[in-house]
Amino acid sequence: MKKLLSYLVLCTFFLFQSCDAQSSHLKVGDKVPSFSLIDQNGKPFSINDYIGKKILIIYFYPKDESGTCTKEACAFRDSYTDFSKAGAMVIGINYASVESHKRFAAHHDLPFVLLSDPGNKVLKMFGVKNMLVLTGRETFMVGLDGKILYTYNSFTDGPAHAQEMLDYINEMKK
Repeated sequence: MKKLLSYLVLCTFFLFQSCDAQSSHLKVGDKVPSFSLIDQNGKPFSINDYIGKKILIIYFYPKDESGTCTKEACAFRDSYTDFSKAGAMVIGINYASVESHKRFAAHHDLPFVLLSDPGNKVLKMFGVKNMLVLTGRETFMVGLDGKILYTYNSFTDGPAHAQEMLDYINEMKK
């Protein structure tokens, strides 16, 4: 009985988490919400400063230094030159502190922006769905017009996010 009750409480929690995120999930054609956060160097970052200047690759990931998240970040790092040549800017976002992001970026030589999103406010603005007790993993491509061009969601295959975005950029060029 105790296990069943625990299971029901857990399922109810995840159902409400899922419904909340899904109700405002951004999709292709939606305008990217305006937001400002602090980057890994303690500097303010406003998305409005970059719309219209670069294609934006915004990826949400659960945790600095976890296995899949590290592989995902390193995949973006390893493709960074390709993104830059395509006129794209990579931005990683999660709830971790500025200090955590600074250590993570230094440890893995990450050349792109990592933003601290305390309380997951921006994650919620994008409608990224949680997975169990972790925040979701989803990537959004924002065009020069500030609208979502493409999204990719795979919780278990972090490195695929970078490749999916590059493939889409290359397809756009054709």
